[in-house]
Amino acid sequence: MKRNELLRHLRRHGCYLKREGGSHSLWASPNTGRIEAVPRHTEIPDRLAAKICQCLAVPEPK
Repeated sequence: MKRNELLRHLRRHGCYLKREGGSHSLWASPNTGRIEAVPRHTEIPDRLAAKICQCLAVPEPK
């Protein structure tokens, strides 16, 4: 999955960028208060994207 697609999906479900790290961006979910790292690779494996969404209590991208 493209990183831009994942970020758009997270934004659509209320998540926001908490801060930029060295090689990751930290995204937070206002519903759960959890923070998850999203790598800065242009391609993110589908399983990793699903795990990020699960941790942030967001439905999996299609």
